[in-house]
Amino acid sequence: MERCQVSNCSMNTMDLKCYMVLNSLTQKTGIAVLCSIVGILCVLENSLVLYLIFASPKIRKKPSYLLISSLALADVLASIVFVCSFLDFHVFNRTDSSKEIFLLKLGGVNTSFTASLGSLLLMAFDRYVCIYQPSEYKVIVTRKRAVVAMAVMWIATVITAFLPLMGWNCCKVNSPCSELFPFVDSKYLSSWICLVMILLLCIVYAYVRVLWKAHKHTVYMEKRQTQAGQRNAKMRMNVMLAKTLVMVLAIVMTCWSPVLALMTYSLFVSLNDHIRKVFAFCSTLCLVNSMVNPIVYALRSRELRSSLRNTSSRFRKKVSFSESSPEAESTQKSSPIETICDDIVCNTDMNLLKG
Repeated sequence: MERCQVSNCSMNTMDLKCYMVLNSLTQKTGIAVLCSIVGILCVLENSLVLYLIFASPKIRKKPSYLLISSLALADVLASIVFVCSFLDFHVFNRTDSSKEIFLLKLGGVNTSFTASLGSLLLMAFDRYVCIYQPSEYKVIVTRKRAVVAMAVMWIATVITAFLPLMGWNCCKVNSPCSELFPFVDSKYLSSWICLVMILLLCIVYAYVRVLWKAHKHTVYMEKRQTQAGQRNAKMRMNVMLAKTLVMVLAIVMTCWSPVLALMTYSLFVSLNDHIRKVFAFCSTLCLVNSMVNPIVYALRSRELRSSLRNTSSRFRKKVSFSESSPEAESTQKSSPIETICDDIVCNTDMNLLKG
């Protein structure tokens, strides 16, 4: 395999050509089209979610939707900063920026993606409390606590992401540089990998516990429930909940596992250009995750869909300059993993989540 030797930082400069692994026009065109399409969809979807949340006084007061807005904001930033930085470096091969500018861009990408995972973790905790302690949910998860948790998460994320810019880089500490990211210290990269893996494991743990609760409830209903219709309806709800949670976990792990695996591999083995090229393409999966998040977490919500219908209705009225008849209430089912505990009917024995 062709191998380009990554040099250590000297006089705050590095040869960045080894990191520019997309050589052919086909590769550059393909990655540019992919990033552009996914990035634009990501911005539009998440901007719509932010608008729907903050345009409704009722919705924006609820802690769960504040967490969704944090996720949407992180994904908007991720799509803009990642696409611009990625295409600027790998497609247009611009190397005229200083070390500080490069680390500033990298810190922006790092902040947005880490904040996205942090928001997913807060939402997982929200749903965990919603299922396991429904009677105390409004006491535990308040709007004030949600804002404080989001602020702490964002501050910690920003500090962690910009540590290389503040001095923890291979130029300042005179240590081996990462073979995937210019100027990044290998020890910092390993620390960031550990942080992301902890976040992912906590998210998986929370949702697995919710799945286990759904399974226990299904067994309970099979044994105790005598009314067949009610039993079947609640069992179907458990199946829907399980399928939704499996989809959530599958998306998160599919999008993040390849990147984390290659990052970890780079800490122990010298990489060739082919592996760096694979990493460049796999990194776009994180952007795909940001595009899918609003569909999975936000637009499946009954309240946001209702807000979207009302907004569309108002827009049509303004365009047509005529009154339209009131829309019938939608019979579309809400997601069984809906975050808002105001919409939960808790079975006192098993605390079943309903949409």
